[in-house]
Amino acid sequence: MENQHTKKVLVVNGPNLGRLGVRQPDVYGSENFETLREKCEKWGAELGFEVEVRQSDDEAQMVHWMHEAADTHTPVVMNPAAFTHYSYALADAAHMVLDAGVPLMEVHISNPAARDAFRKISVISPVATGTITGMGLYGYKLALEAVAHLV
Repeated sequence: MENQHTKKVLVVNGPNLGRLGVRQPDVYGSENFETLREKCEKWGAELGFEVEVRQSDDEAQMVHWMHEAADTHTPVVMNPAAFTHYSYALADAAHMVLDAGVPLMEVHISNPAARDAFRKISVISPVATGTITGMGLYGYKLALEAVAHLV
């Protein structure tokens, strides 16, 4: 799908991911959110993408970002964080991205299936193009590569 919309990729991050490097470094690593932003922009540029990295603790904001991506046919890499497990609103909005004909890759820094029981269920995975888990920040690079392959 080659058009004017495929050059941008939106990387969205859910609650508490703005606290990378501070929150549970044994699970999420010691690199901070700004490092994640820099890496995603660099990896995206290597693939020919303009990458915009966002983070919000607000579920409604994440839903609005999915609407924006659907309306502009912008591929998404999403780490929904805690919204993964219960946000049907975010899942419905994510589905609209796919309905718009662009990929939505779900990414998780840790492997939720190897953690607490409540983390084993994702309401986002069933509507995502694909899911990458447990690879640390490198998972974002893999997700961007997947988007490049798909578009």
